[in-house]
Amino acid sequence: MSAAELPLTPASPATRLDDPDSLWQRCCARLAMEMPEQQFNTWIRPLPPADVTRQGDTTLVSVRVPNRFMLDWIRTQYSARIEALLSEEQAGELRLELGLAPRVAAPVVTVRPGGMVVPGRALPPNAAHHAGYNAGYNTGHHNGHSGAGGQPTHAHHGQAGQPSFGGHEPPPHLGDAPSRSPNHTPRVMGLNAALTFDNLVPGRANQMARTAALHVAGSPGHMYNPLFIYGGVGLGKTHLMNAVGNALLADKPDARILYLHAEQFISDVVKNYQRKTFDELKAKYHQLDLLLIDDVQFFAGKDRTQEEFFNAFEALLAKKAHIIMTSDTYPKGLANIDERLTSRFDSGLTVAIEPPELEMRVAILIKKAAQEGIEMPEDVAFFVAKNVRANVRELEGALRKVLAFAKFSHKEITITLAREALKDLLSIQNRQISVENIQKTVADFYKIKVADMYSKKRPASIARPRQIAMYLAKELTQKSLPEIGELFGGRDHTTVLHAVRKIGGERGKDSELNQQLHVLEQTLKG
Repeated sequence: MSAAELPLTPASPATRLDDPDSLWQRCCARLAMEMPEQQFNTWIRPLPPADVTRQGDTTLVSVRVPNRFMLDWIRTQYSARIEALLSEEQAGELRLELGLAPRVAAPVVTVRPGGMVVPGRALPPNAAHHAGYNAGYNTGHHNGHSGAGGQPTHAHHGQAGQPSFGGHEPPPHLGDAPSRSPNHTPRVMGLNAALTFDNLVPGRANQMARTAALHVAGSPGHMYNPLFIYGGVGLGKTHLMNAVGNALLADKPDARILYLHAEQFISDVVKNYQRKTFDELKAKYHQLDLLLIDDVQFFAGKDRTQEEFFNAFEALLAKKAHIIMTSDTYPKGLANIDERLTSRFDSGLTVAIEPPELEMRVAILIKKAAQEGIEMPEDVAFFVAKNVRANVRELEGALRKVLAFAKFSHKEITITLAREALKDLLSIQNRQISVENIQKTVADFYKIKVADMYSKKRPASIARPRQIAMYLAKELTQKSLPEIGELFGGRDHTTVLHAVRKIGGERGKDSELNQQLHVLEQTLKG
């Protein structure tokens, strides 16, 4: 038996079972016990009751899924298990069929006098084109706000800190001025049209964040609201937010969307506080369908800003608008931000974007070079990717140096050329990062003594940081295993090898460890 995407039209007369809902309900009940609650509530609970019929000796279970994204995800991730559970609950031959539910036209999201909300449309069947299912890491922006080749685009903020239109002209009757009243609020502000799902590279490091962003783009205002994305600099958080905005705009051209940095919100609060014009602030932020706000950690210590953002947050959620935020740390880790605000941040879905793994860095380099019309040899891509680990932004910077060096020297792109082009970067890394520096940085991070790195003590509170330091020493320096062992109190090279393999293996499975290692690497590289 295999789950297939079919038009859900029986090829032969089918007999409806006496109790068509019971089989599906039993299957869902078992899934609810097996799956994490968040996953079940996101993918299974929203499904309508299955249509269960009999075709000869076969029980046909037909499930109509609301949109293409959910259909693809359920088919690849859950259909085999669903079909197995159905077969256990129903004797005889059984077949599961997944298909798209008919599209039902509905009015767009609007707020009518008195605050009544009219729900928005579901994701149309062709939205896969808008959402871009080859999504992933940023290959089209630099420093969060640039187009191909890292060149600044017209989507930067305009004069006096006002957001620009990101390539989308406001309707003529709305004019070009910043918001002054609900009738004069530009519909799209700050979006960078170049940052879409299509020009990202997928990978394990951002899979959860990408999946959640695609889900929001397909069904804004429902699950994952708010969506809180956190991670280090240059990993693609801004790109993901803009991709959601651009996908929603493609589906709903009249949607009110605002992208901005947290500092712009602070500036707006200060300006309106000075002018005593808080109605303008509400008109700008409380009428949106989608708010995208970067780096909310900048709200720390600013009580009035936090109060106004809390009010905007509550108003938007009440009208089923969607909020996506980014930060350099998870909500509970934010310092000097009111607890009632951090609890709101954590009330939807919180996901991390992690540093890209080696294979992903290679894919980013090759794809980015292709966008420049240049074929990047795979061995050169591996050389650059192995030596530039911090984030995507630095990776793209290294690529630009290599491409420019090849162009100006009229030479082919080889490892020798790449080494020459990046010699300053490589020499800085080799000069600054020493085993001693690694030991001190790791000891400070885990609050142990540097002397514990050399000692024979073996409690977990010491042994674990010591293994992490050995792993980083192997990754970030040119030292051999015996040399590293000698610097860790004369340990055998097999001890170092065990630590390197252990931490390296766990890094791919433990997102918290991966995040800690990323912070340490960023610190060591300055």
